[in-house]
Amino acid sequence: MADAIQLVPGNTLITATPEEGRQLAIKMSRLIIKATQPDAGIREMLRPIYAQDAAMLIAAGQTVAIEFATIAAANNYWRNNG
Repeated sequence: MADAIQLVPGNTLITATPEEGRQLAIKMSRLIIKATQPDAGIREMLRPIYAQDAAMLIAAGQTVAIEFATIAAANNYWRNNG
């Protein structure tokens, strides 16, 4: 059995800045793809397909946006917008 993937790197959603939060959202989005399709060869094979499909790229962006919203909420929208 493969090692479990840690879906929340560092085991926290707390970040110092919105930029760090955005970077964490991208990393978490990539990890969910890895957890969903653990075979690196298959992910590599699929990459050229979704790289040329606008709808799939938009879906990837939406996934990052959802993760970022979760992180922003955990950070109290960066300490109440300040």
